[in-house]
Amino acid sequence: MSSSSVVRRTAAETELAVQLLLALGTIGCLWSATEAQLTGVLDDCLCDIESIDDFNNLKIFPEIQKLLARDYFRYYKVNLKRPCPFWADDGHCSIRDCHVEPCPESKVPVGIKAESTNKPDALFWFIYNPRNSRCIVVLKLLMYMFVFLGESFYTWLEGLCLEKRVFYKLISGLHASINVHLCANYLLEETWGKPRWGANVKEFTSRFDPSETKGEGPRRLKNLYFLYLIELRALSKVASYFERSIVDLYTGNAQEDAETKVLLLEIFTHTKSFPMHFDEKSMFAGDKKGATSLKEEFRLHFKNISRIMDCVGCDKCRLWGKLQTQGLGTALKILFSEKEIKNLPENSPSKGFQLTRQEIVALLNAFGRLSTSIRELQNFKNLLQRTS
Repeated sequence: MSSSSVVRRTAAETELAVQLLLALGTIGCLWSATEAQLTGVLDDCLCDIESIDDFNNLKIFPEIQKLLARDYFRYYKVNLKRPCPFWADDGHCSIRDCHVEPCPESKVPVGIKAESTNKPDALFWFIYNPRNSRCIVVLKLLMYMFVFLGESFYTWLEGLCLEKRVFYKLISGLHASINVHLCANYLLEETWGKPRWGANVKEFTSRFDPSETKGEGPRRLKNLYFLYLIELRALSKVASYFERSIVDLYTGNAQEDAETKVLLLEIFTHTKSFPMHFDEKSMFAGDKKGATSLKEEFRLHFKNISRIMDCVGCDKCRLWGKLQTQGLGTALKILFSEKEIKNLPENSPSKGFQLTRQEIVALLNAFGRLSTSIRELQNFKNLLQRTS
């Protein structure tokens, strides 16, 4: 190789290195702008972001990961073949990473299988960490869902009372959580059929930096924290339901079941100790007739969002979308059932309030995804600080 070629190559490499450093420096500055707005007390509650970070990352995240690895929480029965009610669907995503296989009944724990005979059209699916950044249709559906819900939804949002603000923030928070997971488990490279997954800092800043999102990015992340608080509050309120001796997390393996319940009760101990819970009593606090009407609107709009999940082409995203949506719905059910939960009998089944296994699995897995999202935010913060 001639000396002139070496000089040209060295100059090109130097220029590339400079451009990379400038890009990394820019990303670091962008995060500083995001971080400056992602701090302090959240709207509509008295909790600050820093307290949630410490509580989740040090106490909740390690424990919820242990719990969700137990058999009881690893199987979810749902029908992924329902047609989209909003438009003609021409098929599912053909990408290999979007596909999931149903569990053979022979591999489903006998106790779980026995509890789920009331859904003949549904199949069991094994829940695992969804690593697939290319399946983003669920995000687009959430972005446009207000259109799908109809013009009446915009009328419903007019005035933005607390209840309506809460509804918007919950859906926005779910959207932000999914975005964080996509950025944290991004397909960085695929060579000879061997994918390499990891955190994509550039993708993260494009979705959450103020200058890239017209100032909306930090607000979306705040809504993620708000959603976390709502589900955290639901867990603390429902603890007494599970503390009763009559409630078992039954799979058919007595030792496994006992250990699983101990783990769950340890998590409830943490959730009840959190000092800055969202006060759900501030919701639906008006006249009884108006409160009942608002609750019904909540239920109907949420039902439409659940139906939207049937329009997701990616099986993996549809599975997780349905699970997280049911988990959030279960959290709201708990918050709306305070009197019934307080009156639960200790040693006999409850007629006023009951949770199915599907609801329990969805509730804990949905909260686990939020916990992981907040933990991943800390990882992105560390990565971006290194580049600043």
